[in-house]
Amino acid sequence: MNITRLAAEQKLQKWFKLPRFYHEQWQAIDKLLQGERVLMIERTGFGKSLVFQFTAMLLPGTSIVFSPLIALMRDQVNKLKELGISAAVLNSTLSPEEKQTLIHKAIAGDYKLLYIAPERQENEDWRRATQDINISMVVVDEAHCVSVWGHDFRPSYRRIVNLVKLLPHDFPVLACTATATQQVEEDVLKQLHHEKMTLIRGSLSRENLQLNVIKVDSQEAKFVSIMQLLQTQEGSGIIYCGTQVESELYSNWLQFNHINSAYYNGGLDKETRRHIEEGLMENRYKVVVSTNALGMGIDKSDLRFIIHTQVPQSPLHYYQEIGRAGRDGKVAPIYLYYHEDDDHLPMVFINGGRPTKNNYLNVINKLKQEPLGLYALVKRVNQKKTKVNVMLNDLMDQGIVAKVAYGRAFKYELIFDAPELDLSGFEMLREGKLQDYEQMKAYMNATTCRMRFLQNYLGDDSINNCTHCDNDLGIRFTIDVTEEWKTKIQNFRETFFPELKVETRTGIMINGVAASYYGISNVGSSINRCKYHGGGYFPDFLLRLILKAFRKRFGNQHFDLLLFVPPTESGDLVKNFAEKVAKTLKITMSYDLQKTRETSPQKNFESALGKNDNLKNAFIINSDVQNLDILLVDDIFDSGVTVKEIGRILKIAGAKSVAPLCIAKTVGRL
Repeated sequence: MNITRLAAEQKLQKWFKLPRFYHEQWQAIDKLLQGERVLMIERTGFGKSLVFQFTAMLLPGTSIVFSPLIALMRDQVNKLKELGISAAVLNSTLSPEEKQTLIHKAIAGDYKLLYIAPERQENEDWRRATQDINISMVVVDEAHCVSVWGHDFRPSYRRIVNLVKLLPHDFPVLACTATATQQVEEDVLKQLHHEKMTLIRGSLSRENLQLNVIKVDSQEAKFVSIMQLLQTQEGSGIIYCGTQVESELYSNWLQFNHINSAYYNGGLDKETRRHIEEGLMENRYKVVVSTNALGMGIDKSDLRFIIHTQVPQSPLHYYQEIGRAGRDGKVAPIYLYYHEDDDHLPMVFINGGRPTKNNYLNVINKLKQEPLGLYALVKRVNQKKTKVNVMLNDLMDQGIVAKVAYGRAFKYELIFDAPELDLSGFEMLREGKLQDYEQMKAYMNATTCRMRFLQNYLGDDSINNCTHCDNDLGIRFTIDVTEEWKTKIQNFRETFFPELKVETRTGIMINGVAASYYGISNVGSSINRCKYHGGGYFPDFLLRLILKAFRKRFGNQHFDLLLFVPPTESGDLVKNFAEKVAKTLKITMSYDLQKTRETSPQKNFESALGKNDNLKNAFIINSDVQNLDILLVDDIFDSGVTVKEIGRILKIAGAKSVAPLCIAKTVGRL
């Protein structure tokens, strides 16, 4: 299709209310209209989405946009609808009826743009629908996910690659990303047929970002410094943490100091995450404290600052996350904290990023015995479902395992005369990630311009000093943790108690509370000493702390009965402790919750299926609990399977409600 830039910009003004294209935007649009393939690497906020949205308006039919970012897809579709442009998003948040209606409309040609999650290609209804939809262009957003060298590689993107390879040579394809090293760039070009693709790479400099690294000699210094920064910082921003627990911890610390914040991580339900996303967009929070679960789908132009409490795995991760600030071009300070202990978490991710060789061999050995469905295999190998899925995908890619239909179900079979397992590529990836982390350490230790360092890492040779990072300005940060701050932190730790989320719509469990997290205070070490090293009964300071937690969570709420979880390997520790709790709170104590059989420690099981099977019907209540409100005491709360199974038994017995009260909650998921 031929159209002049002048004529195109007249349509741009009419459709999108924008005056003109950047040079690189028009270059990409022109190539796509000629039926070519384009890889566009441009900084966050450049306007990559406008390229495919405008092109889609000129092409006949429907343009398919593959994106892993539910929030971003939703926001872009809403903005397009406001402009009068027909668009829709197909993802897991829709009901089956909504999905069918949307597909029928797509087949009828009702949409110019249809956004879908890459995983949708695995759906049979979608695969059939693609044969009837008049597809005019394929867009691969977040194209770094195609590459195993990218910071966010996703196996589902392999299927996009397979689709692109089947398209005619003159079919327009746009792959775009804000974060690609030269290695990732070369890999994406190779996978999407580089000889047919035009590379458009712009400058990745973000001159309005003020980059700072703050090295501290204690974790408490992070608490203090972040509070000092926020007391003078205008606008709203994001604090990125390394774990779900840390996000909750920092958010509560800010609230303790009267700063309006919310925590966000993958452990929250979809509705809660969406509510927090909307709150951030509408400036209802000063800070959202999050794992890296937040951000890729957030298009907020006036995000004023970003703080990292933990070190990202690579400069590429870091560049993407800080790129969410200051998209309006105004100044946005960026802070990265580092303590020598912080190296541990990235190394956990790097070393645990792939299953071990023995894990793969275990799967192969189980399938040698017989074909197995996914859930049966998860139980047999005692691994989490996500981990088993990764291994199965890898084994299928290597031609070792096949997915075979057994009636209406599927099982995995070992292929006869299959090749030997080859993990050399995974070890190469691990080495690459180690090198990336070394580059992240080099960034923190750099004495030259920090933005220049990031650009150089990302392969951008349009390099100049930014003139306003801490190195260019000669700034060095010092944090004084005064006695006043130490007292405040101690007071916080004795008033912040983790919630134990066990409620369901159909059960009688109510959310409970723990006195502390297992791994971030002396509570965990004290439990460990008593439980596994002959340290005697739990000390009285744990009793005082759990009573504080109880009173803060439940206040003067009445409980009719106190039960304790029967032990697996801790003897009378929990019983003795529960007796002290019952006596102090003046709640009737019962010893009638007992085990019907021996069980294994829950920590021995990796998968939820294994944990559930270990405890299924393992408890019995030998007294009348009809219509009673029950407080259930235990030492450690991990997956919650134990208290939920007891809650199920007590519901059958007629109990009115059950609330867990535990000494410590494990750190759990990263």
